[in-house]
Amino acid sequence: MILLDLLGRRTALRILWELRETRLNFRALQNAAQSNPSALNARLKELREALIVDHDETGYGLTADGQTLLQTLQPLHNWAEDWAKKF
Repeated sequence: MILLDLLGRRTALRILWELRETRLNFRALQNAAQSNPSALNARLKELREALIVDHDETGYGLTADGQTLLQTLQPLHNWAEDWAKKF
C-alpha cells in the first residue's frame, strides 16, 4: 500500500502527530518533530502531494483527509500505549 509506505518513512507519523492540534511554521515543526531540515522538507513535500498536509500563511497543518487519517490511526495508537505498558 502506498499510504503505509509513506507513513513508514522517517518522521512522517511524527509530523502528523505534531500537527494534530495546531498549525506550525517550518521551524516550530522542525523543533517539535526533532527532525533535520532536509528530512523534514522531503517528508512535507510527500505529505503535501498526498493531500494529507497543506501549507498557508499560518504554517503547515492537516487537511481534512489528514485529520481523518489521524482519527483512523487512533485505535492503533491506543493499542500501542497498552502494549508498551507491558514492558
